[in-house]
Amino acid sequence: MSKENTEIRYAESHEWARWDGDGIVTIGVSDYAQGNLGDVTFVELPDTGDSFEKGDSFGVVESVKAASDLYAPVAGEVTETNETLDESPDTVNQDPLGEGWMIRLSGVSREEWETLLSSEDYAAKNGSGED
Repeated sequence: MSKENTEIRYAESHEWARWDGDGIVTIGVSDYAQGNLGDVTFVELPDTGDSFEKGDSFGVVESVKAASDLYAPVAGEVTETNETLDESPDTVNQDPLGEGWMIRLSGVSREEWETLLSSEDYAAKNGSGED
C-alpha cells in the first residue's frame, strides 16, 4: 500500500506511531485495522493538553461494523488532534498512514517508541503486508 517508512512503528492493538523528532509522535490506526473496521463514520479524539500513559484509551473510532477504542502506543501529552476527521472521518479509510492521522503527542521517549513493532514485524504478525 505505502512505501516503507522506517520511522513508523506499530502497537499490537493496531495503532501506528511515527517519530517526528524531538519527542513528537504522530499516531493513527493501521491500514490493517481500518480495513477490518470497514467504513469509518465517526472518530472521537481527546482534547489538546490531555496526557496518556502507554496503553491508555485515548479515543474511539466508529464504523458501520463496530466501535473500537483507540490505545496510546506510547506515553505523552496531546499537542494536536486531526480536526479534519470531525467532518471527514472516512479519511481514516482513504489514507490511514497519512492524512488519516489522529493525534500528535509530545514528551515521548524515543526508547519507548523503539519498543513498538517494526513494520516488518507487524506485517508478519498480522499477515497484513503493511509496510
